[in-house]
Amino acid sequence: MLKRAFLIACMLSLTACQSTKEGSQEGELTQEGELTSQVTELHTVPSQMQPHHDIEQQPFPTAPIHAEDVWQRIRQQISFAPSSHPRVLKRVNWYLQHPNYMDTISQRAQPLLYYIVTEIEKRGLPIELALMPLIETDFDMQAYSHKHASGLWQLTPLIAKHYGIEINPWYDGRQDLIDSTRVALDFLTYLHKRFDGNWYHAVAAYNTGEGRVLRAIANNRKAGKSTDFFALQLPRQTRHYVPKLIAATQLLKQQLMPFPAIANTQAITTVSLPAATILDRDPNWSMLAELNTGYARFPALLGGPNRLIMPLDKAQQWQSYAKNLPTMPSNQWQTYTVRRGDSLSVIAANYELSVSQLKSFNQLRSDTIRIGQHLVLPVLADQHYTYTVKSGDSLWRIAKQFNVSVNKLKQWNELSGSTLQIGKQLTIF
Repeated sequence: MLKRAFLIACMLSLTACQSTKEGSQEGELTQEGELTSQVTELHTVPSQMQPHHDIEQQPFPTAPIHAEDVWQRIRQQISFAPSSHPRVLKRVNWYLQHPNYMDTISQRAQPLLYYIVTEIEKRGLPIELALMPLIETDFDMQAYSHKHASGLWQLTPLIAKHYGIEINPWYDGRQDLIDSTRVALDFLTYLHKRFDGNWYHAVAAYNTGEGRVLRAIANNRKAGKSTDFFALQLPRQTRHYVPKLIAATQLLKQQLMPFPAIANTQAITTVSLPAATILDRDPNWSMLAELNTGYARFPALLGGPNRLIMPLDKAQQWQSYAKNLPTMPSNQWQTYTVRRGDSLSVIAANYELSVSQLKSFNQLRSDTIRIGQHLVLPVLADQHYTYTVKSGDSLWRIAKQFNVSVNKLKQWNELSGSTLQIGKQLTIF
């Protein structure tokens, strides 16, 4: 182990283009053996932005769009300086001891990474940010934390709503690739300015909140200590969060382990949708659920943007399919018969809908309804169920029983872990 760490340190020192100022090197190191990283503490809403003078930075190189694969495209643009700090070396060593880890990562990232890299390059941001979903969630778009952070970029409801993401019972934009990437990059851009151009401070603030990082910097200044990231007194998770990102970039830059190739070509596209759509059960489109995890009750596409993400090679086929898509396949979906005293607002509230959503699903042009009228609800007929956890139950067993995924069970019930309590009621669609 010591020999491996020594060799890594020697390699880093020889390849470093510039030195990184490092403060106190803590002796405390956590055990990091999980496949999925523990996710962030609460992000805070950005405070009133003050004028700052960004430090002079070298321009990022032109995007190497002709690279053979996306990992190579990232590798050619890495600009963060290597570090031989013990926390970085410990994580590098962890990666090297888990050679199959990147196989899983590349498989999950395959349809996503080209889009993320392209968006980062458009903004002129450091390419290293494309590796943050690896650190946050192992590229799991449906990840959910005990702090209620969700999605690929682990956005909290506070940050998501501040930057205009829609979160409702039918759609959570934090689990949508396009919405979440936009907000994550907006937030990181703000933090970069807030911390005077220091990306390590900005990334740390993304993890633990800008207030904590600002206080740690102020405390070090007051004590006459370095304000370098490694010298700051931050929560243990954050002390290891930035080193994880640095370690991943060093592995890629120095090719210390293989990153299975991901074709450097556009993999996904978007198609427009009407205000509300319910897909039928055509198995040809089952992959859309994996790319559109923002829709909590797929295939009911309600409450989100009027678009759908799909594989690029399916777009033309989709156009032909969509022309014949039933507007309301009512035989598959729950219906409601209007009773005396009902109104659209009363019915909508009972089913966690807005009036506009209810009108859209039923193609109503006014708020007038009549007794005996049948309305279609975006809930599968006979499949909106409340299940009470029994002794011996597990998420996997319940998911198998109802033919749904474990991730959807967790999303519907806002579960961050897999532990269940006897007597807990789960909502299943």
